[in-house]
Amino acid sequence: MQAVRPTSFIFRCACADEFACRTQEEEHDPQFEPVIRLTEQVETKTMEEDEDVFFKMRAKLFRFAADSSEWKERGTGDVRLLQHKETKKIRLVMRRDKTYKVCANHAITPDMRLQPNIGSDRSWVWKVAADYAELPPTSETLAIRFANAENAQQFKEAFENAQKINASLRAAASENKEPATEEKKEEPAEEKKEEVKEETKEEPKEEVKEEPKEEVKEEPKAEEEKKEE
Repeated sequence: MQAVRPTSFIFRCACADEFACRTQEEEHDPQFEPVIRLTEQVETKTMEEDEDVFFKMRAKLFRFAADSSEWKERGTGDVRLLQHKETKKIRLVMRRDKTYKVCANHAITPDMRLQPNIGSDRSWVWKVAADYAELPPTSETLAIRFANAENAQQFKEAFENAQKINASLRAAASENKEPATEEKKEEPAEEKKEEVKEETKEEPKEEVKEEPKEEVKEEPKAEEEKKEE
């Protein structure tokens, strides 16, 4: 028996010029307009608009979980030291990549100490009394790891420099408060002295005028009543 060959059908364009028809199909680019147009632009504030970047470097952050006694990763991103434009105070802020969620946010205080992590020359460990990455703030033991030892050393230098700046700002603020408190303490003491002097002057005058007059008037009346009886 002979095998039956399948018949092949060739569809050709009805146009006179087949090349022109193909070019028209390729150039056809339909555009669909959106049903709802978003005219209003929503501004998102990061609460970092009034701060300048003092230091910035990519790193990975960890936190020590006391309940399980192990290190847990908090996120990877740019660790930044931000300095306020008016107060000049510096804080540490770190956000995760892509999501930009805050994984570290705390003030840099003089009592913080960067300690090298055991067995690594590119990571540091320090304790934070109040970290505001989540509310309410919590005390944390944080560790940060950089790509190499040079980056870790640059972070340490910037961190310690920020500590010196914040310490000098605190010292200047305390000096400005002390003279103001001394002036306030001196003013009420002088006012009290003046009030005491005025009271001592007024009291004897009232006693001298009132008491003798009452005694002189009452005695002669009693004598007159006896004479009439």
